[in-house]
Amino acid sequence: MNTLANIVVQGVLLGALYGLFAMGQSLVFGVMRLTNTAHGDFIVLLVFVLFALTSLLHVPLALSLVLLLVIAFGAGYAVQYTVLNRVSSRDPLPSLIVTFGLSIVIQNVLQQLFSADPRSIATGSFEAQSVTFAGITAGYLPLVTLGATVALAFAMQWLFGRTPLGRAFRATSDDREIVQLMGVSYRRTYALAMGIAFVLIAVAAALYSMRTAVSPTDGPALLLFAFEAVIIGGMGSFWGTFAGGMALGIAQQIGVYFDPGWGIWFGHIVFLCVLVVRPQGLLPKTA
Repeated sequence: MNTLANIVVQGVLLGALYGLFAMGQSLVFGVMRLTNTAHGDFIVLLVFVLFALTSLLHVPLALSLVLLLVIAFGAGYAVQYTVLNRVSSRDPLPSLIVTFGLSIVIQNVLQQLFSADPRSIATGSFEAQSVTFAGITAGYLPLVTLGATVALAFAMQWLFGRTPLGRAFRATSDDREIVQLMGVSYRRTYALAMGIAFVLIAVAAALYSMRTAVSPTDGPALLLFAFEAVIIGGMGSFWGTFAGGMALGIAQQIGVYFDPGWGIWFGHIVFLCVLVVRPQGLLPKTA
């Protein structure tokens, strides 16, 4: 019984990280219907931005985190406004090609600037600290990640449901031409959405890099985890994304219980089963 509880707890903590990876992707798809194939590489890019701030420029970690969020919002806004808006259309193929190209560029630039060596963000003893309750051990950093994921899911739900910006996001998602006729620039709305998505990506990048070392070529693997969490939970649904991350994390921990090499494989099996049985996801977007 204790083993089962430990699998669930560790799966939830791992799933919180996957949910955090996926939240920005869910936002982008929910507003723009855009599948960003460079999503994982943007996570890696922001990891290396944080590494440059803390290790190369010696900026204190707390200030570096604030700067990272500001840089992330500006970068997301600029990428959408100057690049992705030009290929934004009903046809998803142009945006897929452009984001795939961005993925290749980011990986190669990072390898040229930082080499292929993995990097991580030093947090001192905090990354090794943990708490034990009823025989189950949980690290402080995974618990912080879980708290951040829940808080951001609440924040995004509030943003979309209770604010003028959220209403603009939803209206633009439904019919951007009508919104444009009403005097709201869908291009600016898309750019704001991507800026916020990059802030979510920055939070994921910071917490992930504090847990493990990240190399410039890790982007596609992170994209896969984010994509699976979004599909399992339901495209465009923040709580669905959270649930999808939980399901993926628990499935991987069950696989690890049987064999350490089976974790990722078990996650893929759950992903495929959801596609077959419930292709709309566990908690699909309803409005």
